[in-house]
Amino acid sequence: MTSPLVYRRYGGSLQVSIPSFEVLVEAVRIPETQWLATACPLEGLNCDPRFLAFVDTDGNKRIRVAELRAAVEHAVKLLKSYQGADAASDVLALDALSEAGVKLRDVAGILLETLKAVDRTRISLEQVRTSEKALREAGQNGDGIVAPAFLPEPLRPLAQKLMACFPEVKNRAGQAGVDLPMLQRFREERSALLVHLAEKASVLAWGERSVEHARRIQEIRPLLDTYFLQCRLVAAQPEAVTSLKLEAGRVQGALGDTQALARVVSELPVAPPEPGGALRWSRLYRGQSFEKLDAFRKDVAVPLTGDMATLVDTAWRDLSAKADAILAWQSRMEASPLRGLVEVLPTLSESELEALEAACRADLALKDKLDAVDELERLILYQRWLLMFANNFISMPDLYQTKRRALMEKGTLILGGWRFRLAVLVTNRAAHAALTSQGTTCTLYVHVAAKEGGESYEVAVPATRGRSGGLMVGKRGVFYDVEGREYDAVVTQVIRQPVSLWESMTMPFERIGQFISKKIEGMAAAGEKSLDETLEKSYAQGTVVAPAAPAPAAPAAGPGGFIAAAGIAFAAVGSSLAFIVTQMKSLTVFDVISASMVVAAVVMLPSGLLGWLKLRKRNLALLLEGSGWALNDKLMLTRDLAALITRRPRLPKNARVDRTDVLHSVLVKAREDDEAEPRSPGMWLAIGLVILFVLLWQFREPIIREACTRRWMAGATCDSLMTPGSSPTVPPAQPAP
Repeated sequence: MTSPLVYRRYGGSLQVSIPSFEVLVEAVRIPETQWLATACPLEGLNCDPRFLAFVDTDGNKRIRVAELRAAVEHAVKLLKSYQGADAASDVLALDALSEAGVKLRDVAGILLETLKAVDRTRISLEQVRTSEKALREAGQNGDGIVAPAFLPEPLRPLAQKLMACFPEVKNRAGQAGVDLPMLQRFREERSALLVHLAEKASVLAWGERSVEHARRIQEIRPLLDTYFLQCRLVAAQPEAVTSLKLEAGRVQGALGDTQALARVVSELPVAPPEPGGALRWSRLYRGQSFEKLDAFRKDVAVPLTGDMATLVDTAWRDLSAKADAILAWQSRMEASPLRGLVEVLPTLSESELEALEAACRADLALKDKLDAVDELERLILYQRWLLMFANNFISMPDLYQTKRRALMEKGTLILGGWRFRLAVLVTNRAAHAALTSQGTTCTLYVHVAAKEGGESYEVAVPATRGRSGGLMVGKRGVFYDVEGREYDAVVTQVIRQPVSLWESMTMPFERIGQFISKKIEGMAAAGEKSLDETLEKSYAQGTVVAPAAPAPAAPAAGPGGFIAAAGIAFAAVGSSLAFIVTQMKSLTVFDVISASMVVAAVVMLPSGLLGWLKLRKRNLALLLEGSGWALNDKLMLTRDLAALITRRPRLPKNARVDRTDVLHSVLVKAREDDEAEPRSPGMWLAIGLVILFVLLWQFREPIIREACTRRWMAGATCDSLMTPGSSPTVPPAQPAP
């Protein structure tokens, strides 16, 4: 490097500047603590999936520092010119390859020749993938696995028979075929099976039905082995015959119980044991095994021994030994993968097997060539994406740009008249929300679904301007991914936090209003419920329930009492209003404004201070860490970055606003066409009388005092004008004549 690395500050975060691939070569050598990210998931990145797979060498679906360093070193080793990498080009100039890339230059020439390309000095990613696909579809995969479709016609049936005998293997194109290990195993299994078949005549002593007879003997063996053991017991100890018989008490107790009797009978020998070790078929007990033994006698014992009356112990042991040998031979036969080819094994030609081997070896000889094709694709992808990926991993300058999108961005959300530019893929909303809820950033979780049933996913979107009050679960919008495709969007969860300083200052008033409205709604609902219960109870009883016992001092309920109570209520309300009006008369407009400002300041300043502290702590790193990123530094959400992420676009420059309310003229026209509603003057008269009564009741004392004064001056008394409970009014002294 001829110049040192340059670190720039983006929104309060210090990041190394990587403008070129040459700088990237040095930037990957800085300590990991100075990298913005040290690991990231493959999901949610807007770049070629094959590039990510090449960088993710261990295949754990995450890219770490060591893997990115290895990718840069690999590209440096094969490239001597970084012009294509600086331009993020997917076209590789062959003269940009170093001496270590001679092999790639040769394979590029072969691919260009295959495609009949005019320009042989450069090769594009599309050309590499097209030629590789053509080679693989032609059966040239370099893995030694040959599909039957690419074999000569005489060899296809043999290949299909081999594939039916062994586990399936597929080539790079996903086609099933045969390979050299399969052919080698076939040769070994064929030799073993041929040797095994040569023993058939000596083992199957009972002809074609030898296996069937052996299985019948194996089935009946437990019964007859037990019987001949009992015969040996009786021969050694004759009194044991008594023990092999059922006691009379057990038989007597089992009578009447079918299941118990069946259990007792099952304990009997199949026949009376004889000391000489012979089973007389005519003496078989008619127990549970009688039918099975009788069928064995007819189908197996008599045909094999020739003795129709008895089966001696030595004959039974000979039958058992031969049956074991037959079953063992059959078991080895059934375990062979070539058991289905027994009939055609002798007819298989060795030359056909050698032809299959030659086809597999020819395909395997292409391995180096096709591996070089993969390496060529890897290098072109590194040239195209490494610099851009580093600028979204080591540093993240694209996150602070309006004309470029960072690799982790999924698209733009249009919701409620605002444009939310930053959206990050979320695979586990519960885990993501648990992390973002610890921060102070208002975050929306939005389900994005294609309009025609395509791919759907969920994204996390930070709201950085405006107000969070209008953001609610179920609110719908539209989502445009980075490629411009349109999706339906619906909010599924909101992590609510103050979005602006003004919102944090006015939030207490909103909460007070919500609290009051909830209380009023609760009181109204309780009153309606109480009224409904009273009406229901009165209806059920058929009469109105009167009070149990009125208080002694209280007057009887009636119209007069109701009027008195209403008058007291109106008087109380009027007195309160009069007090407020009296106090307000003593205040100036400046005093009222000053008091209002003081009250507002007492409520808003603490809330504003708390909101300001929260806005200063907003951190976008939590948004990425919830999606699986490992970050070294905070991505503080500054005021400028907030303005970039959430915006309300202005009207077009040449637009003109017509402030005439079109709805007003439409309503005027509609009212002219509507039928006139009938008026009810009685209702308005009643309302006016009630208001007049309240006013008169409130100001009754001055009115009575004035009337009393006039009557006194006229020589009349004021006793008839005094209200109950009021003191006589003393008229003012008359001035001297």
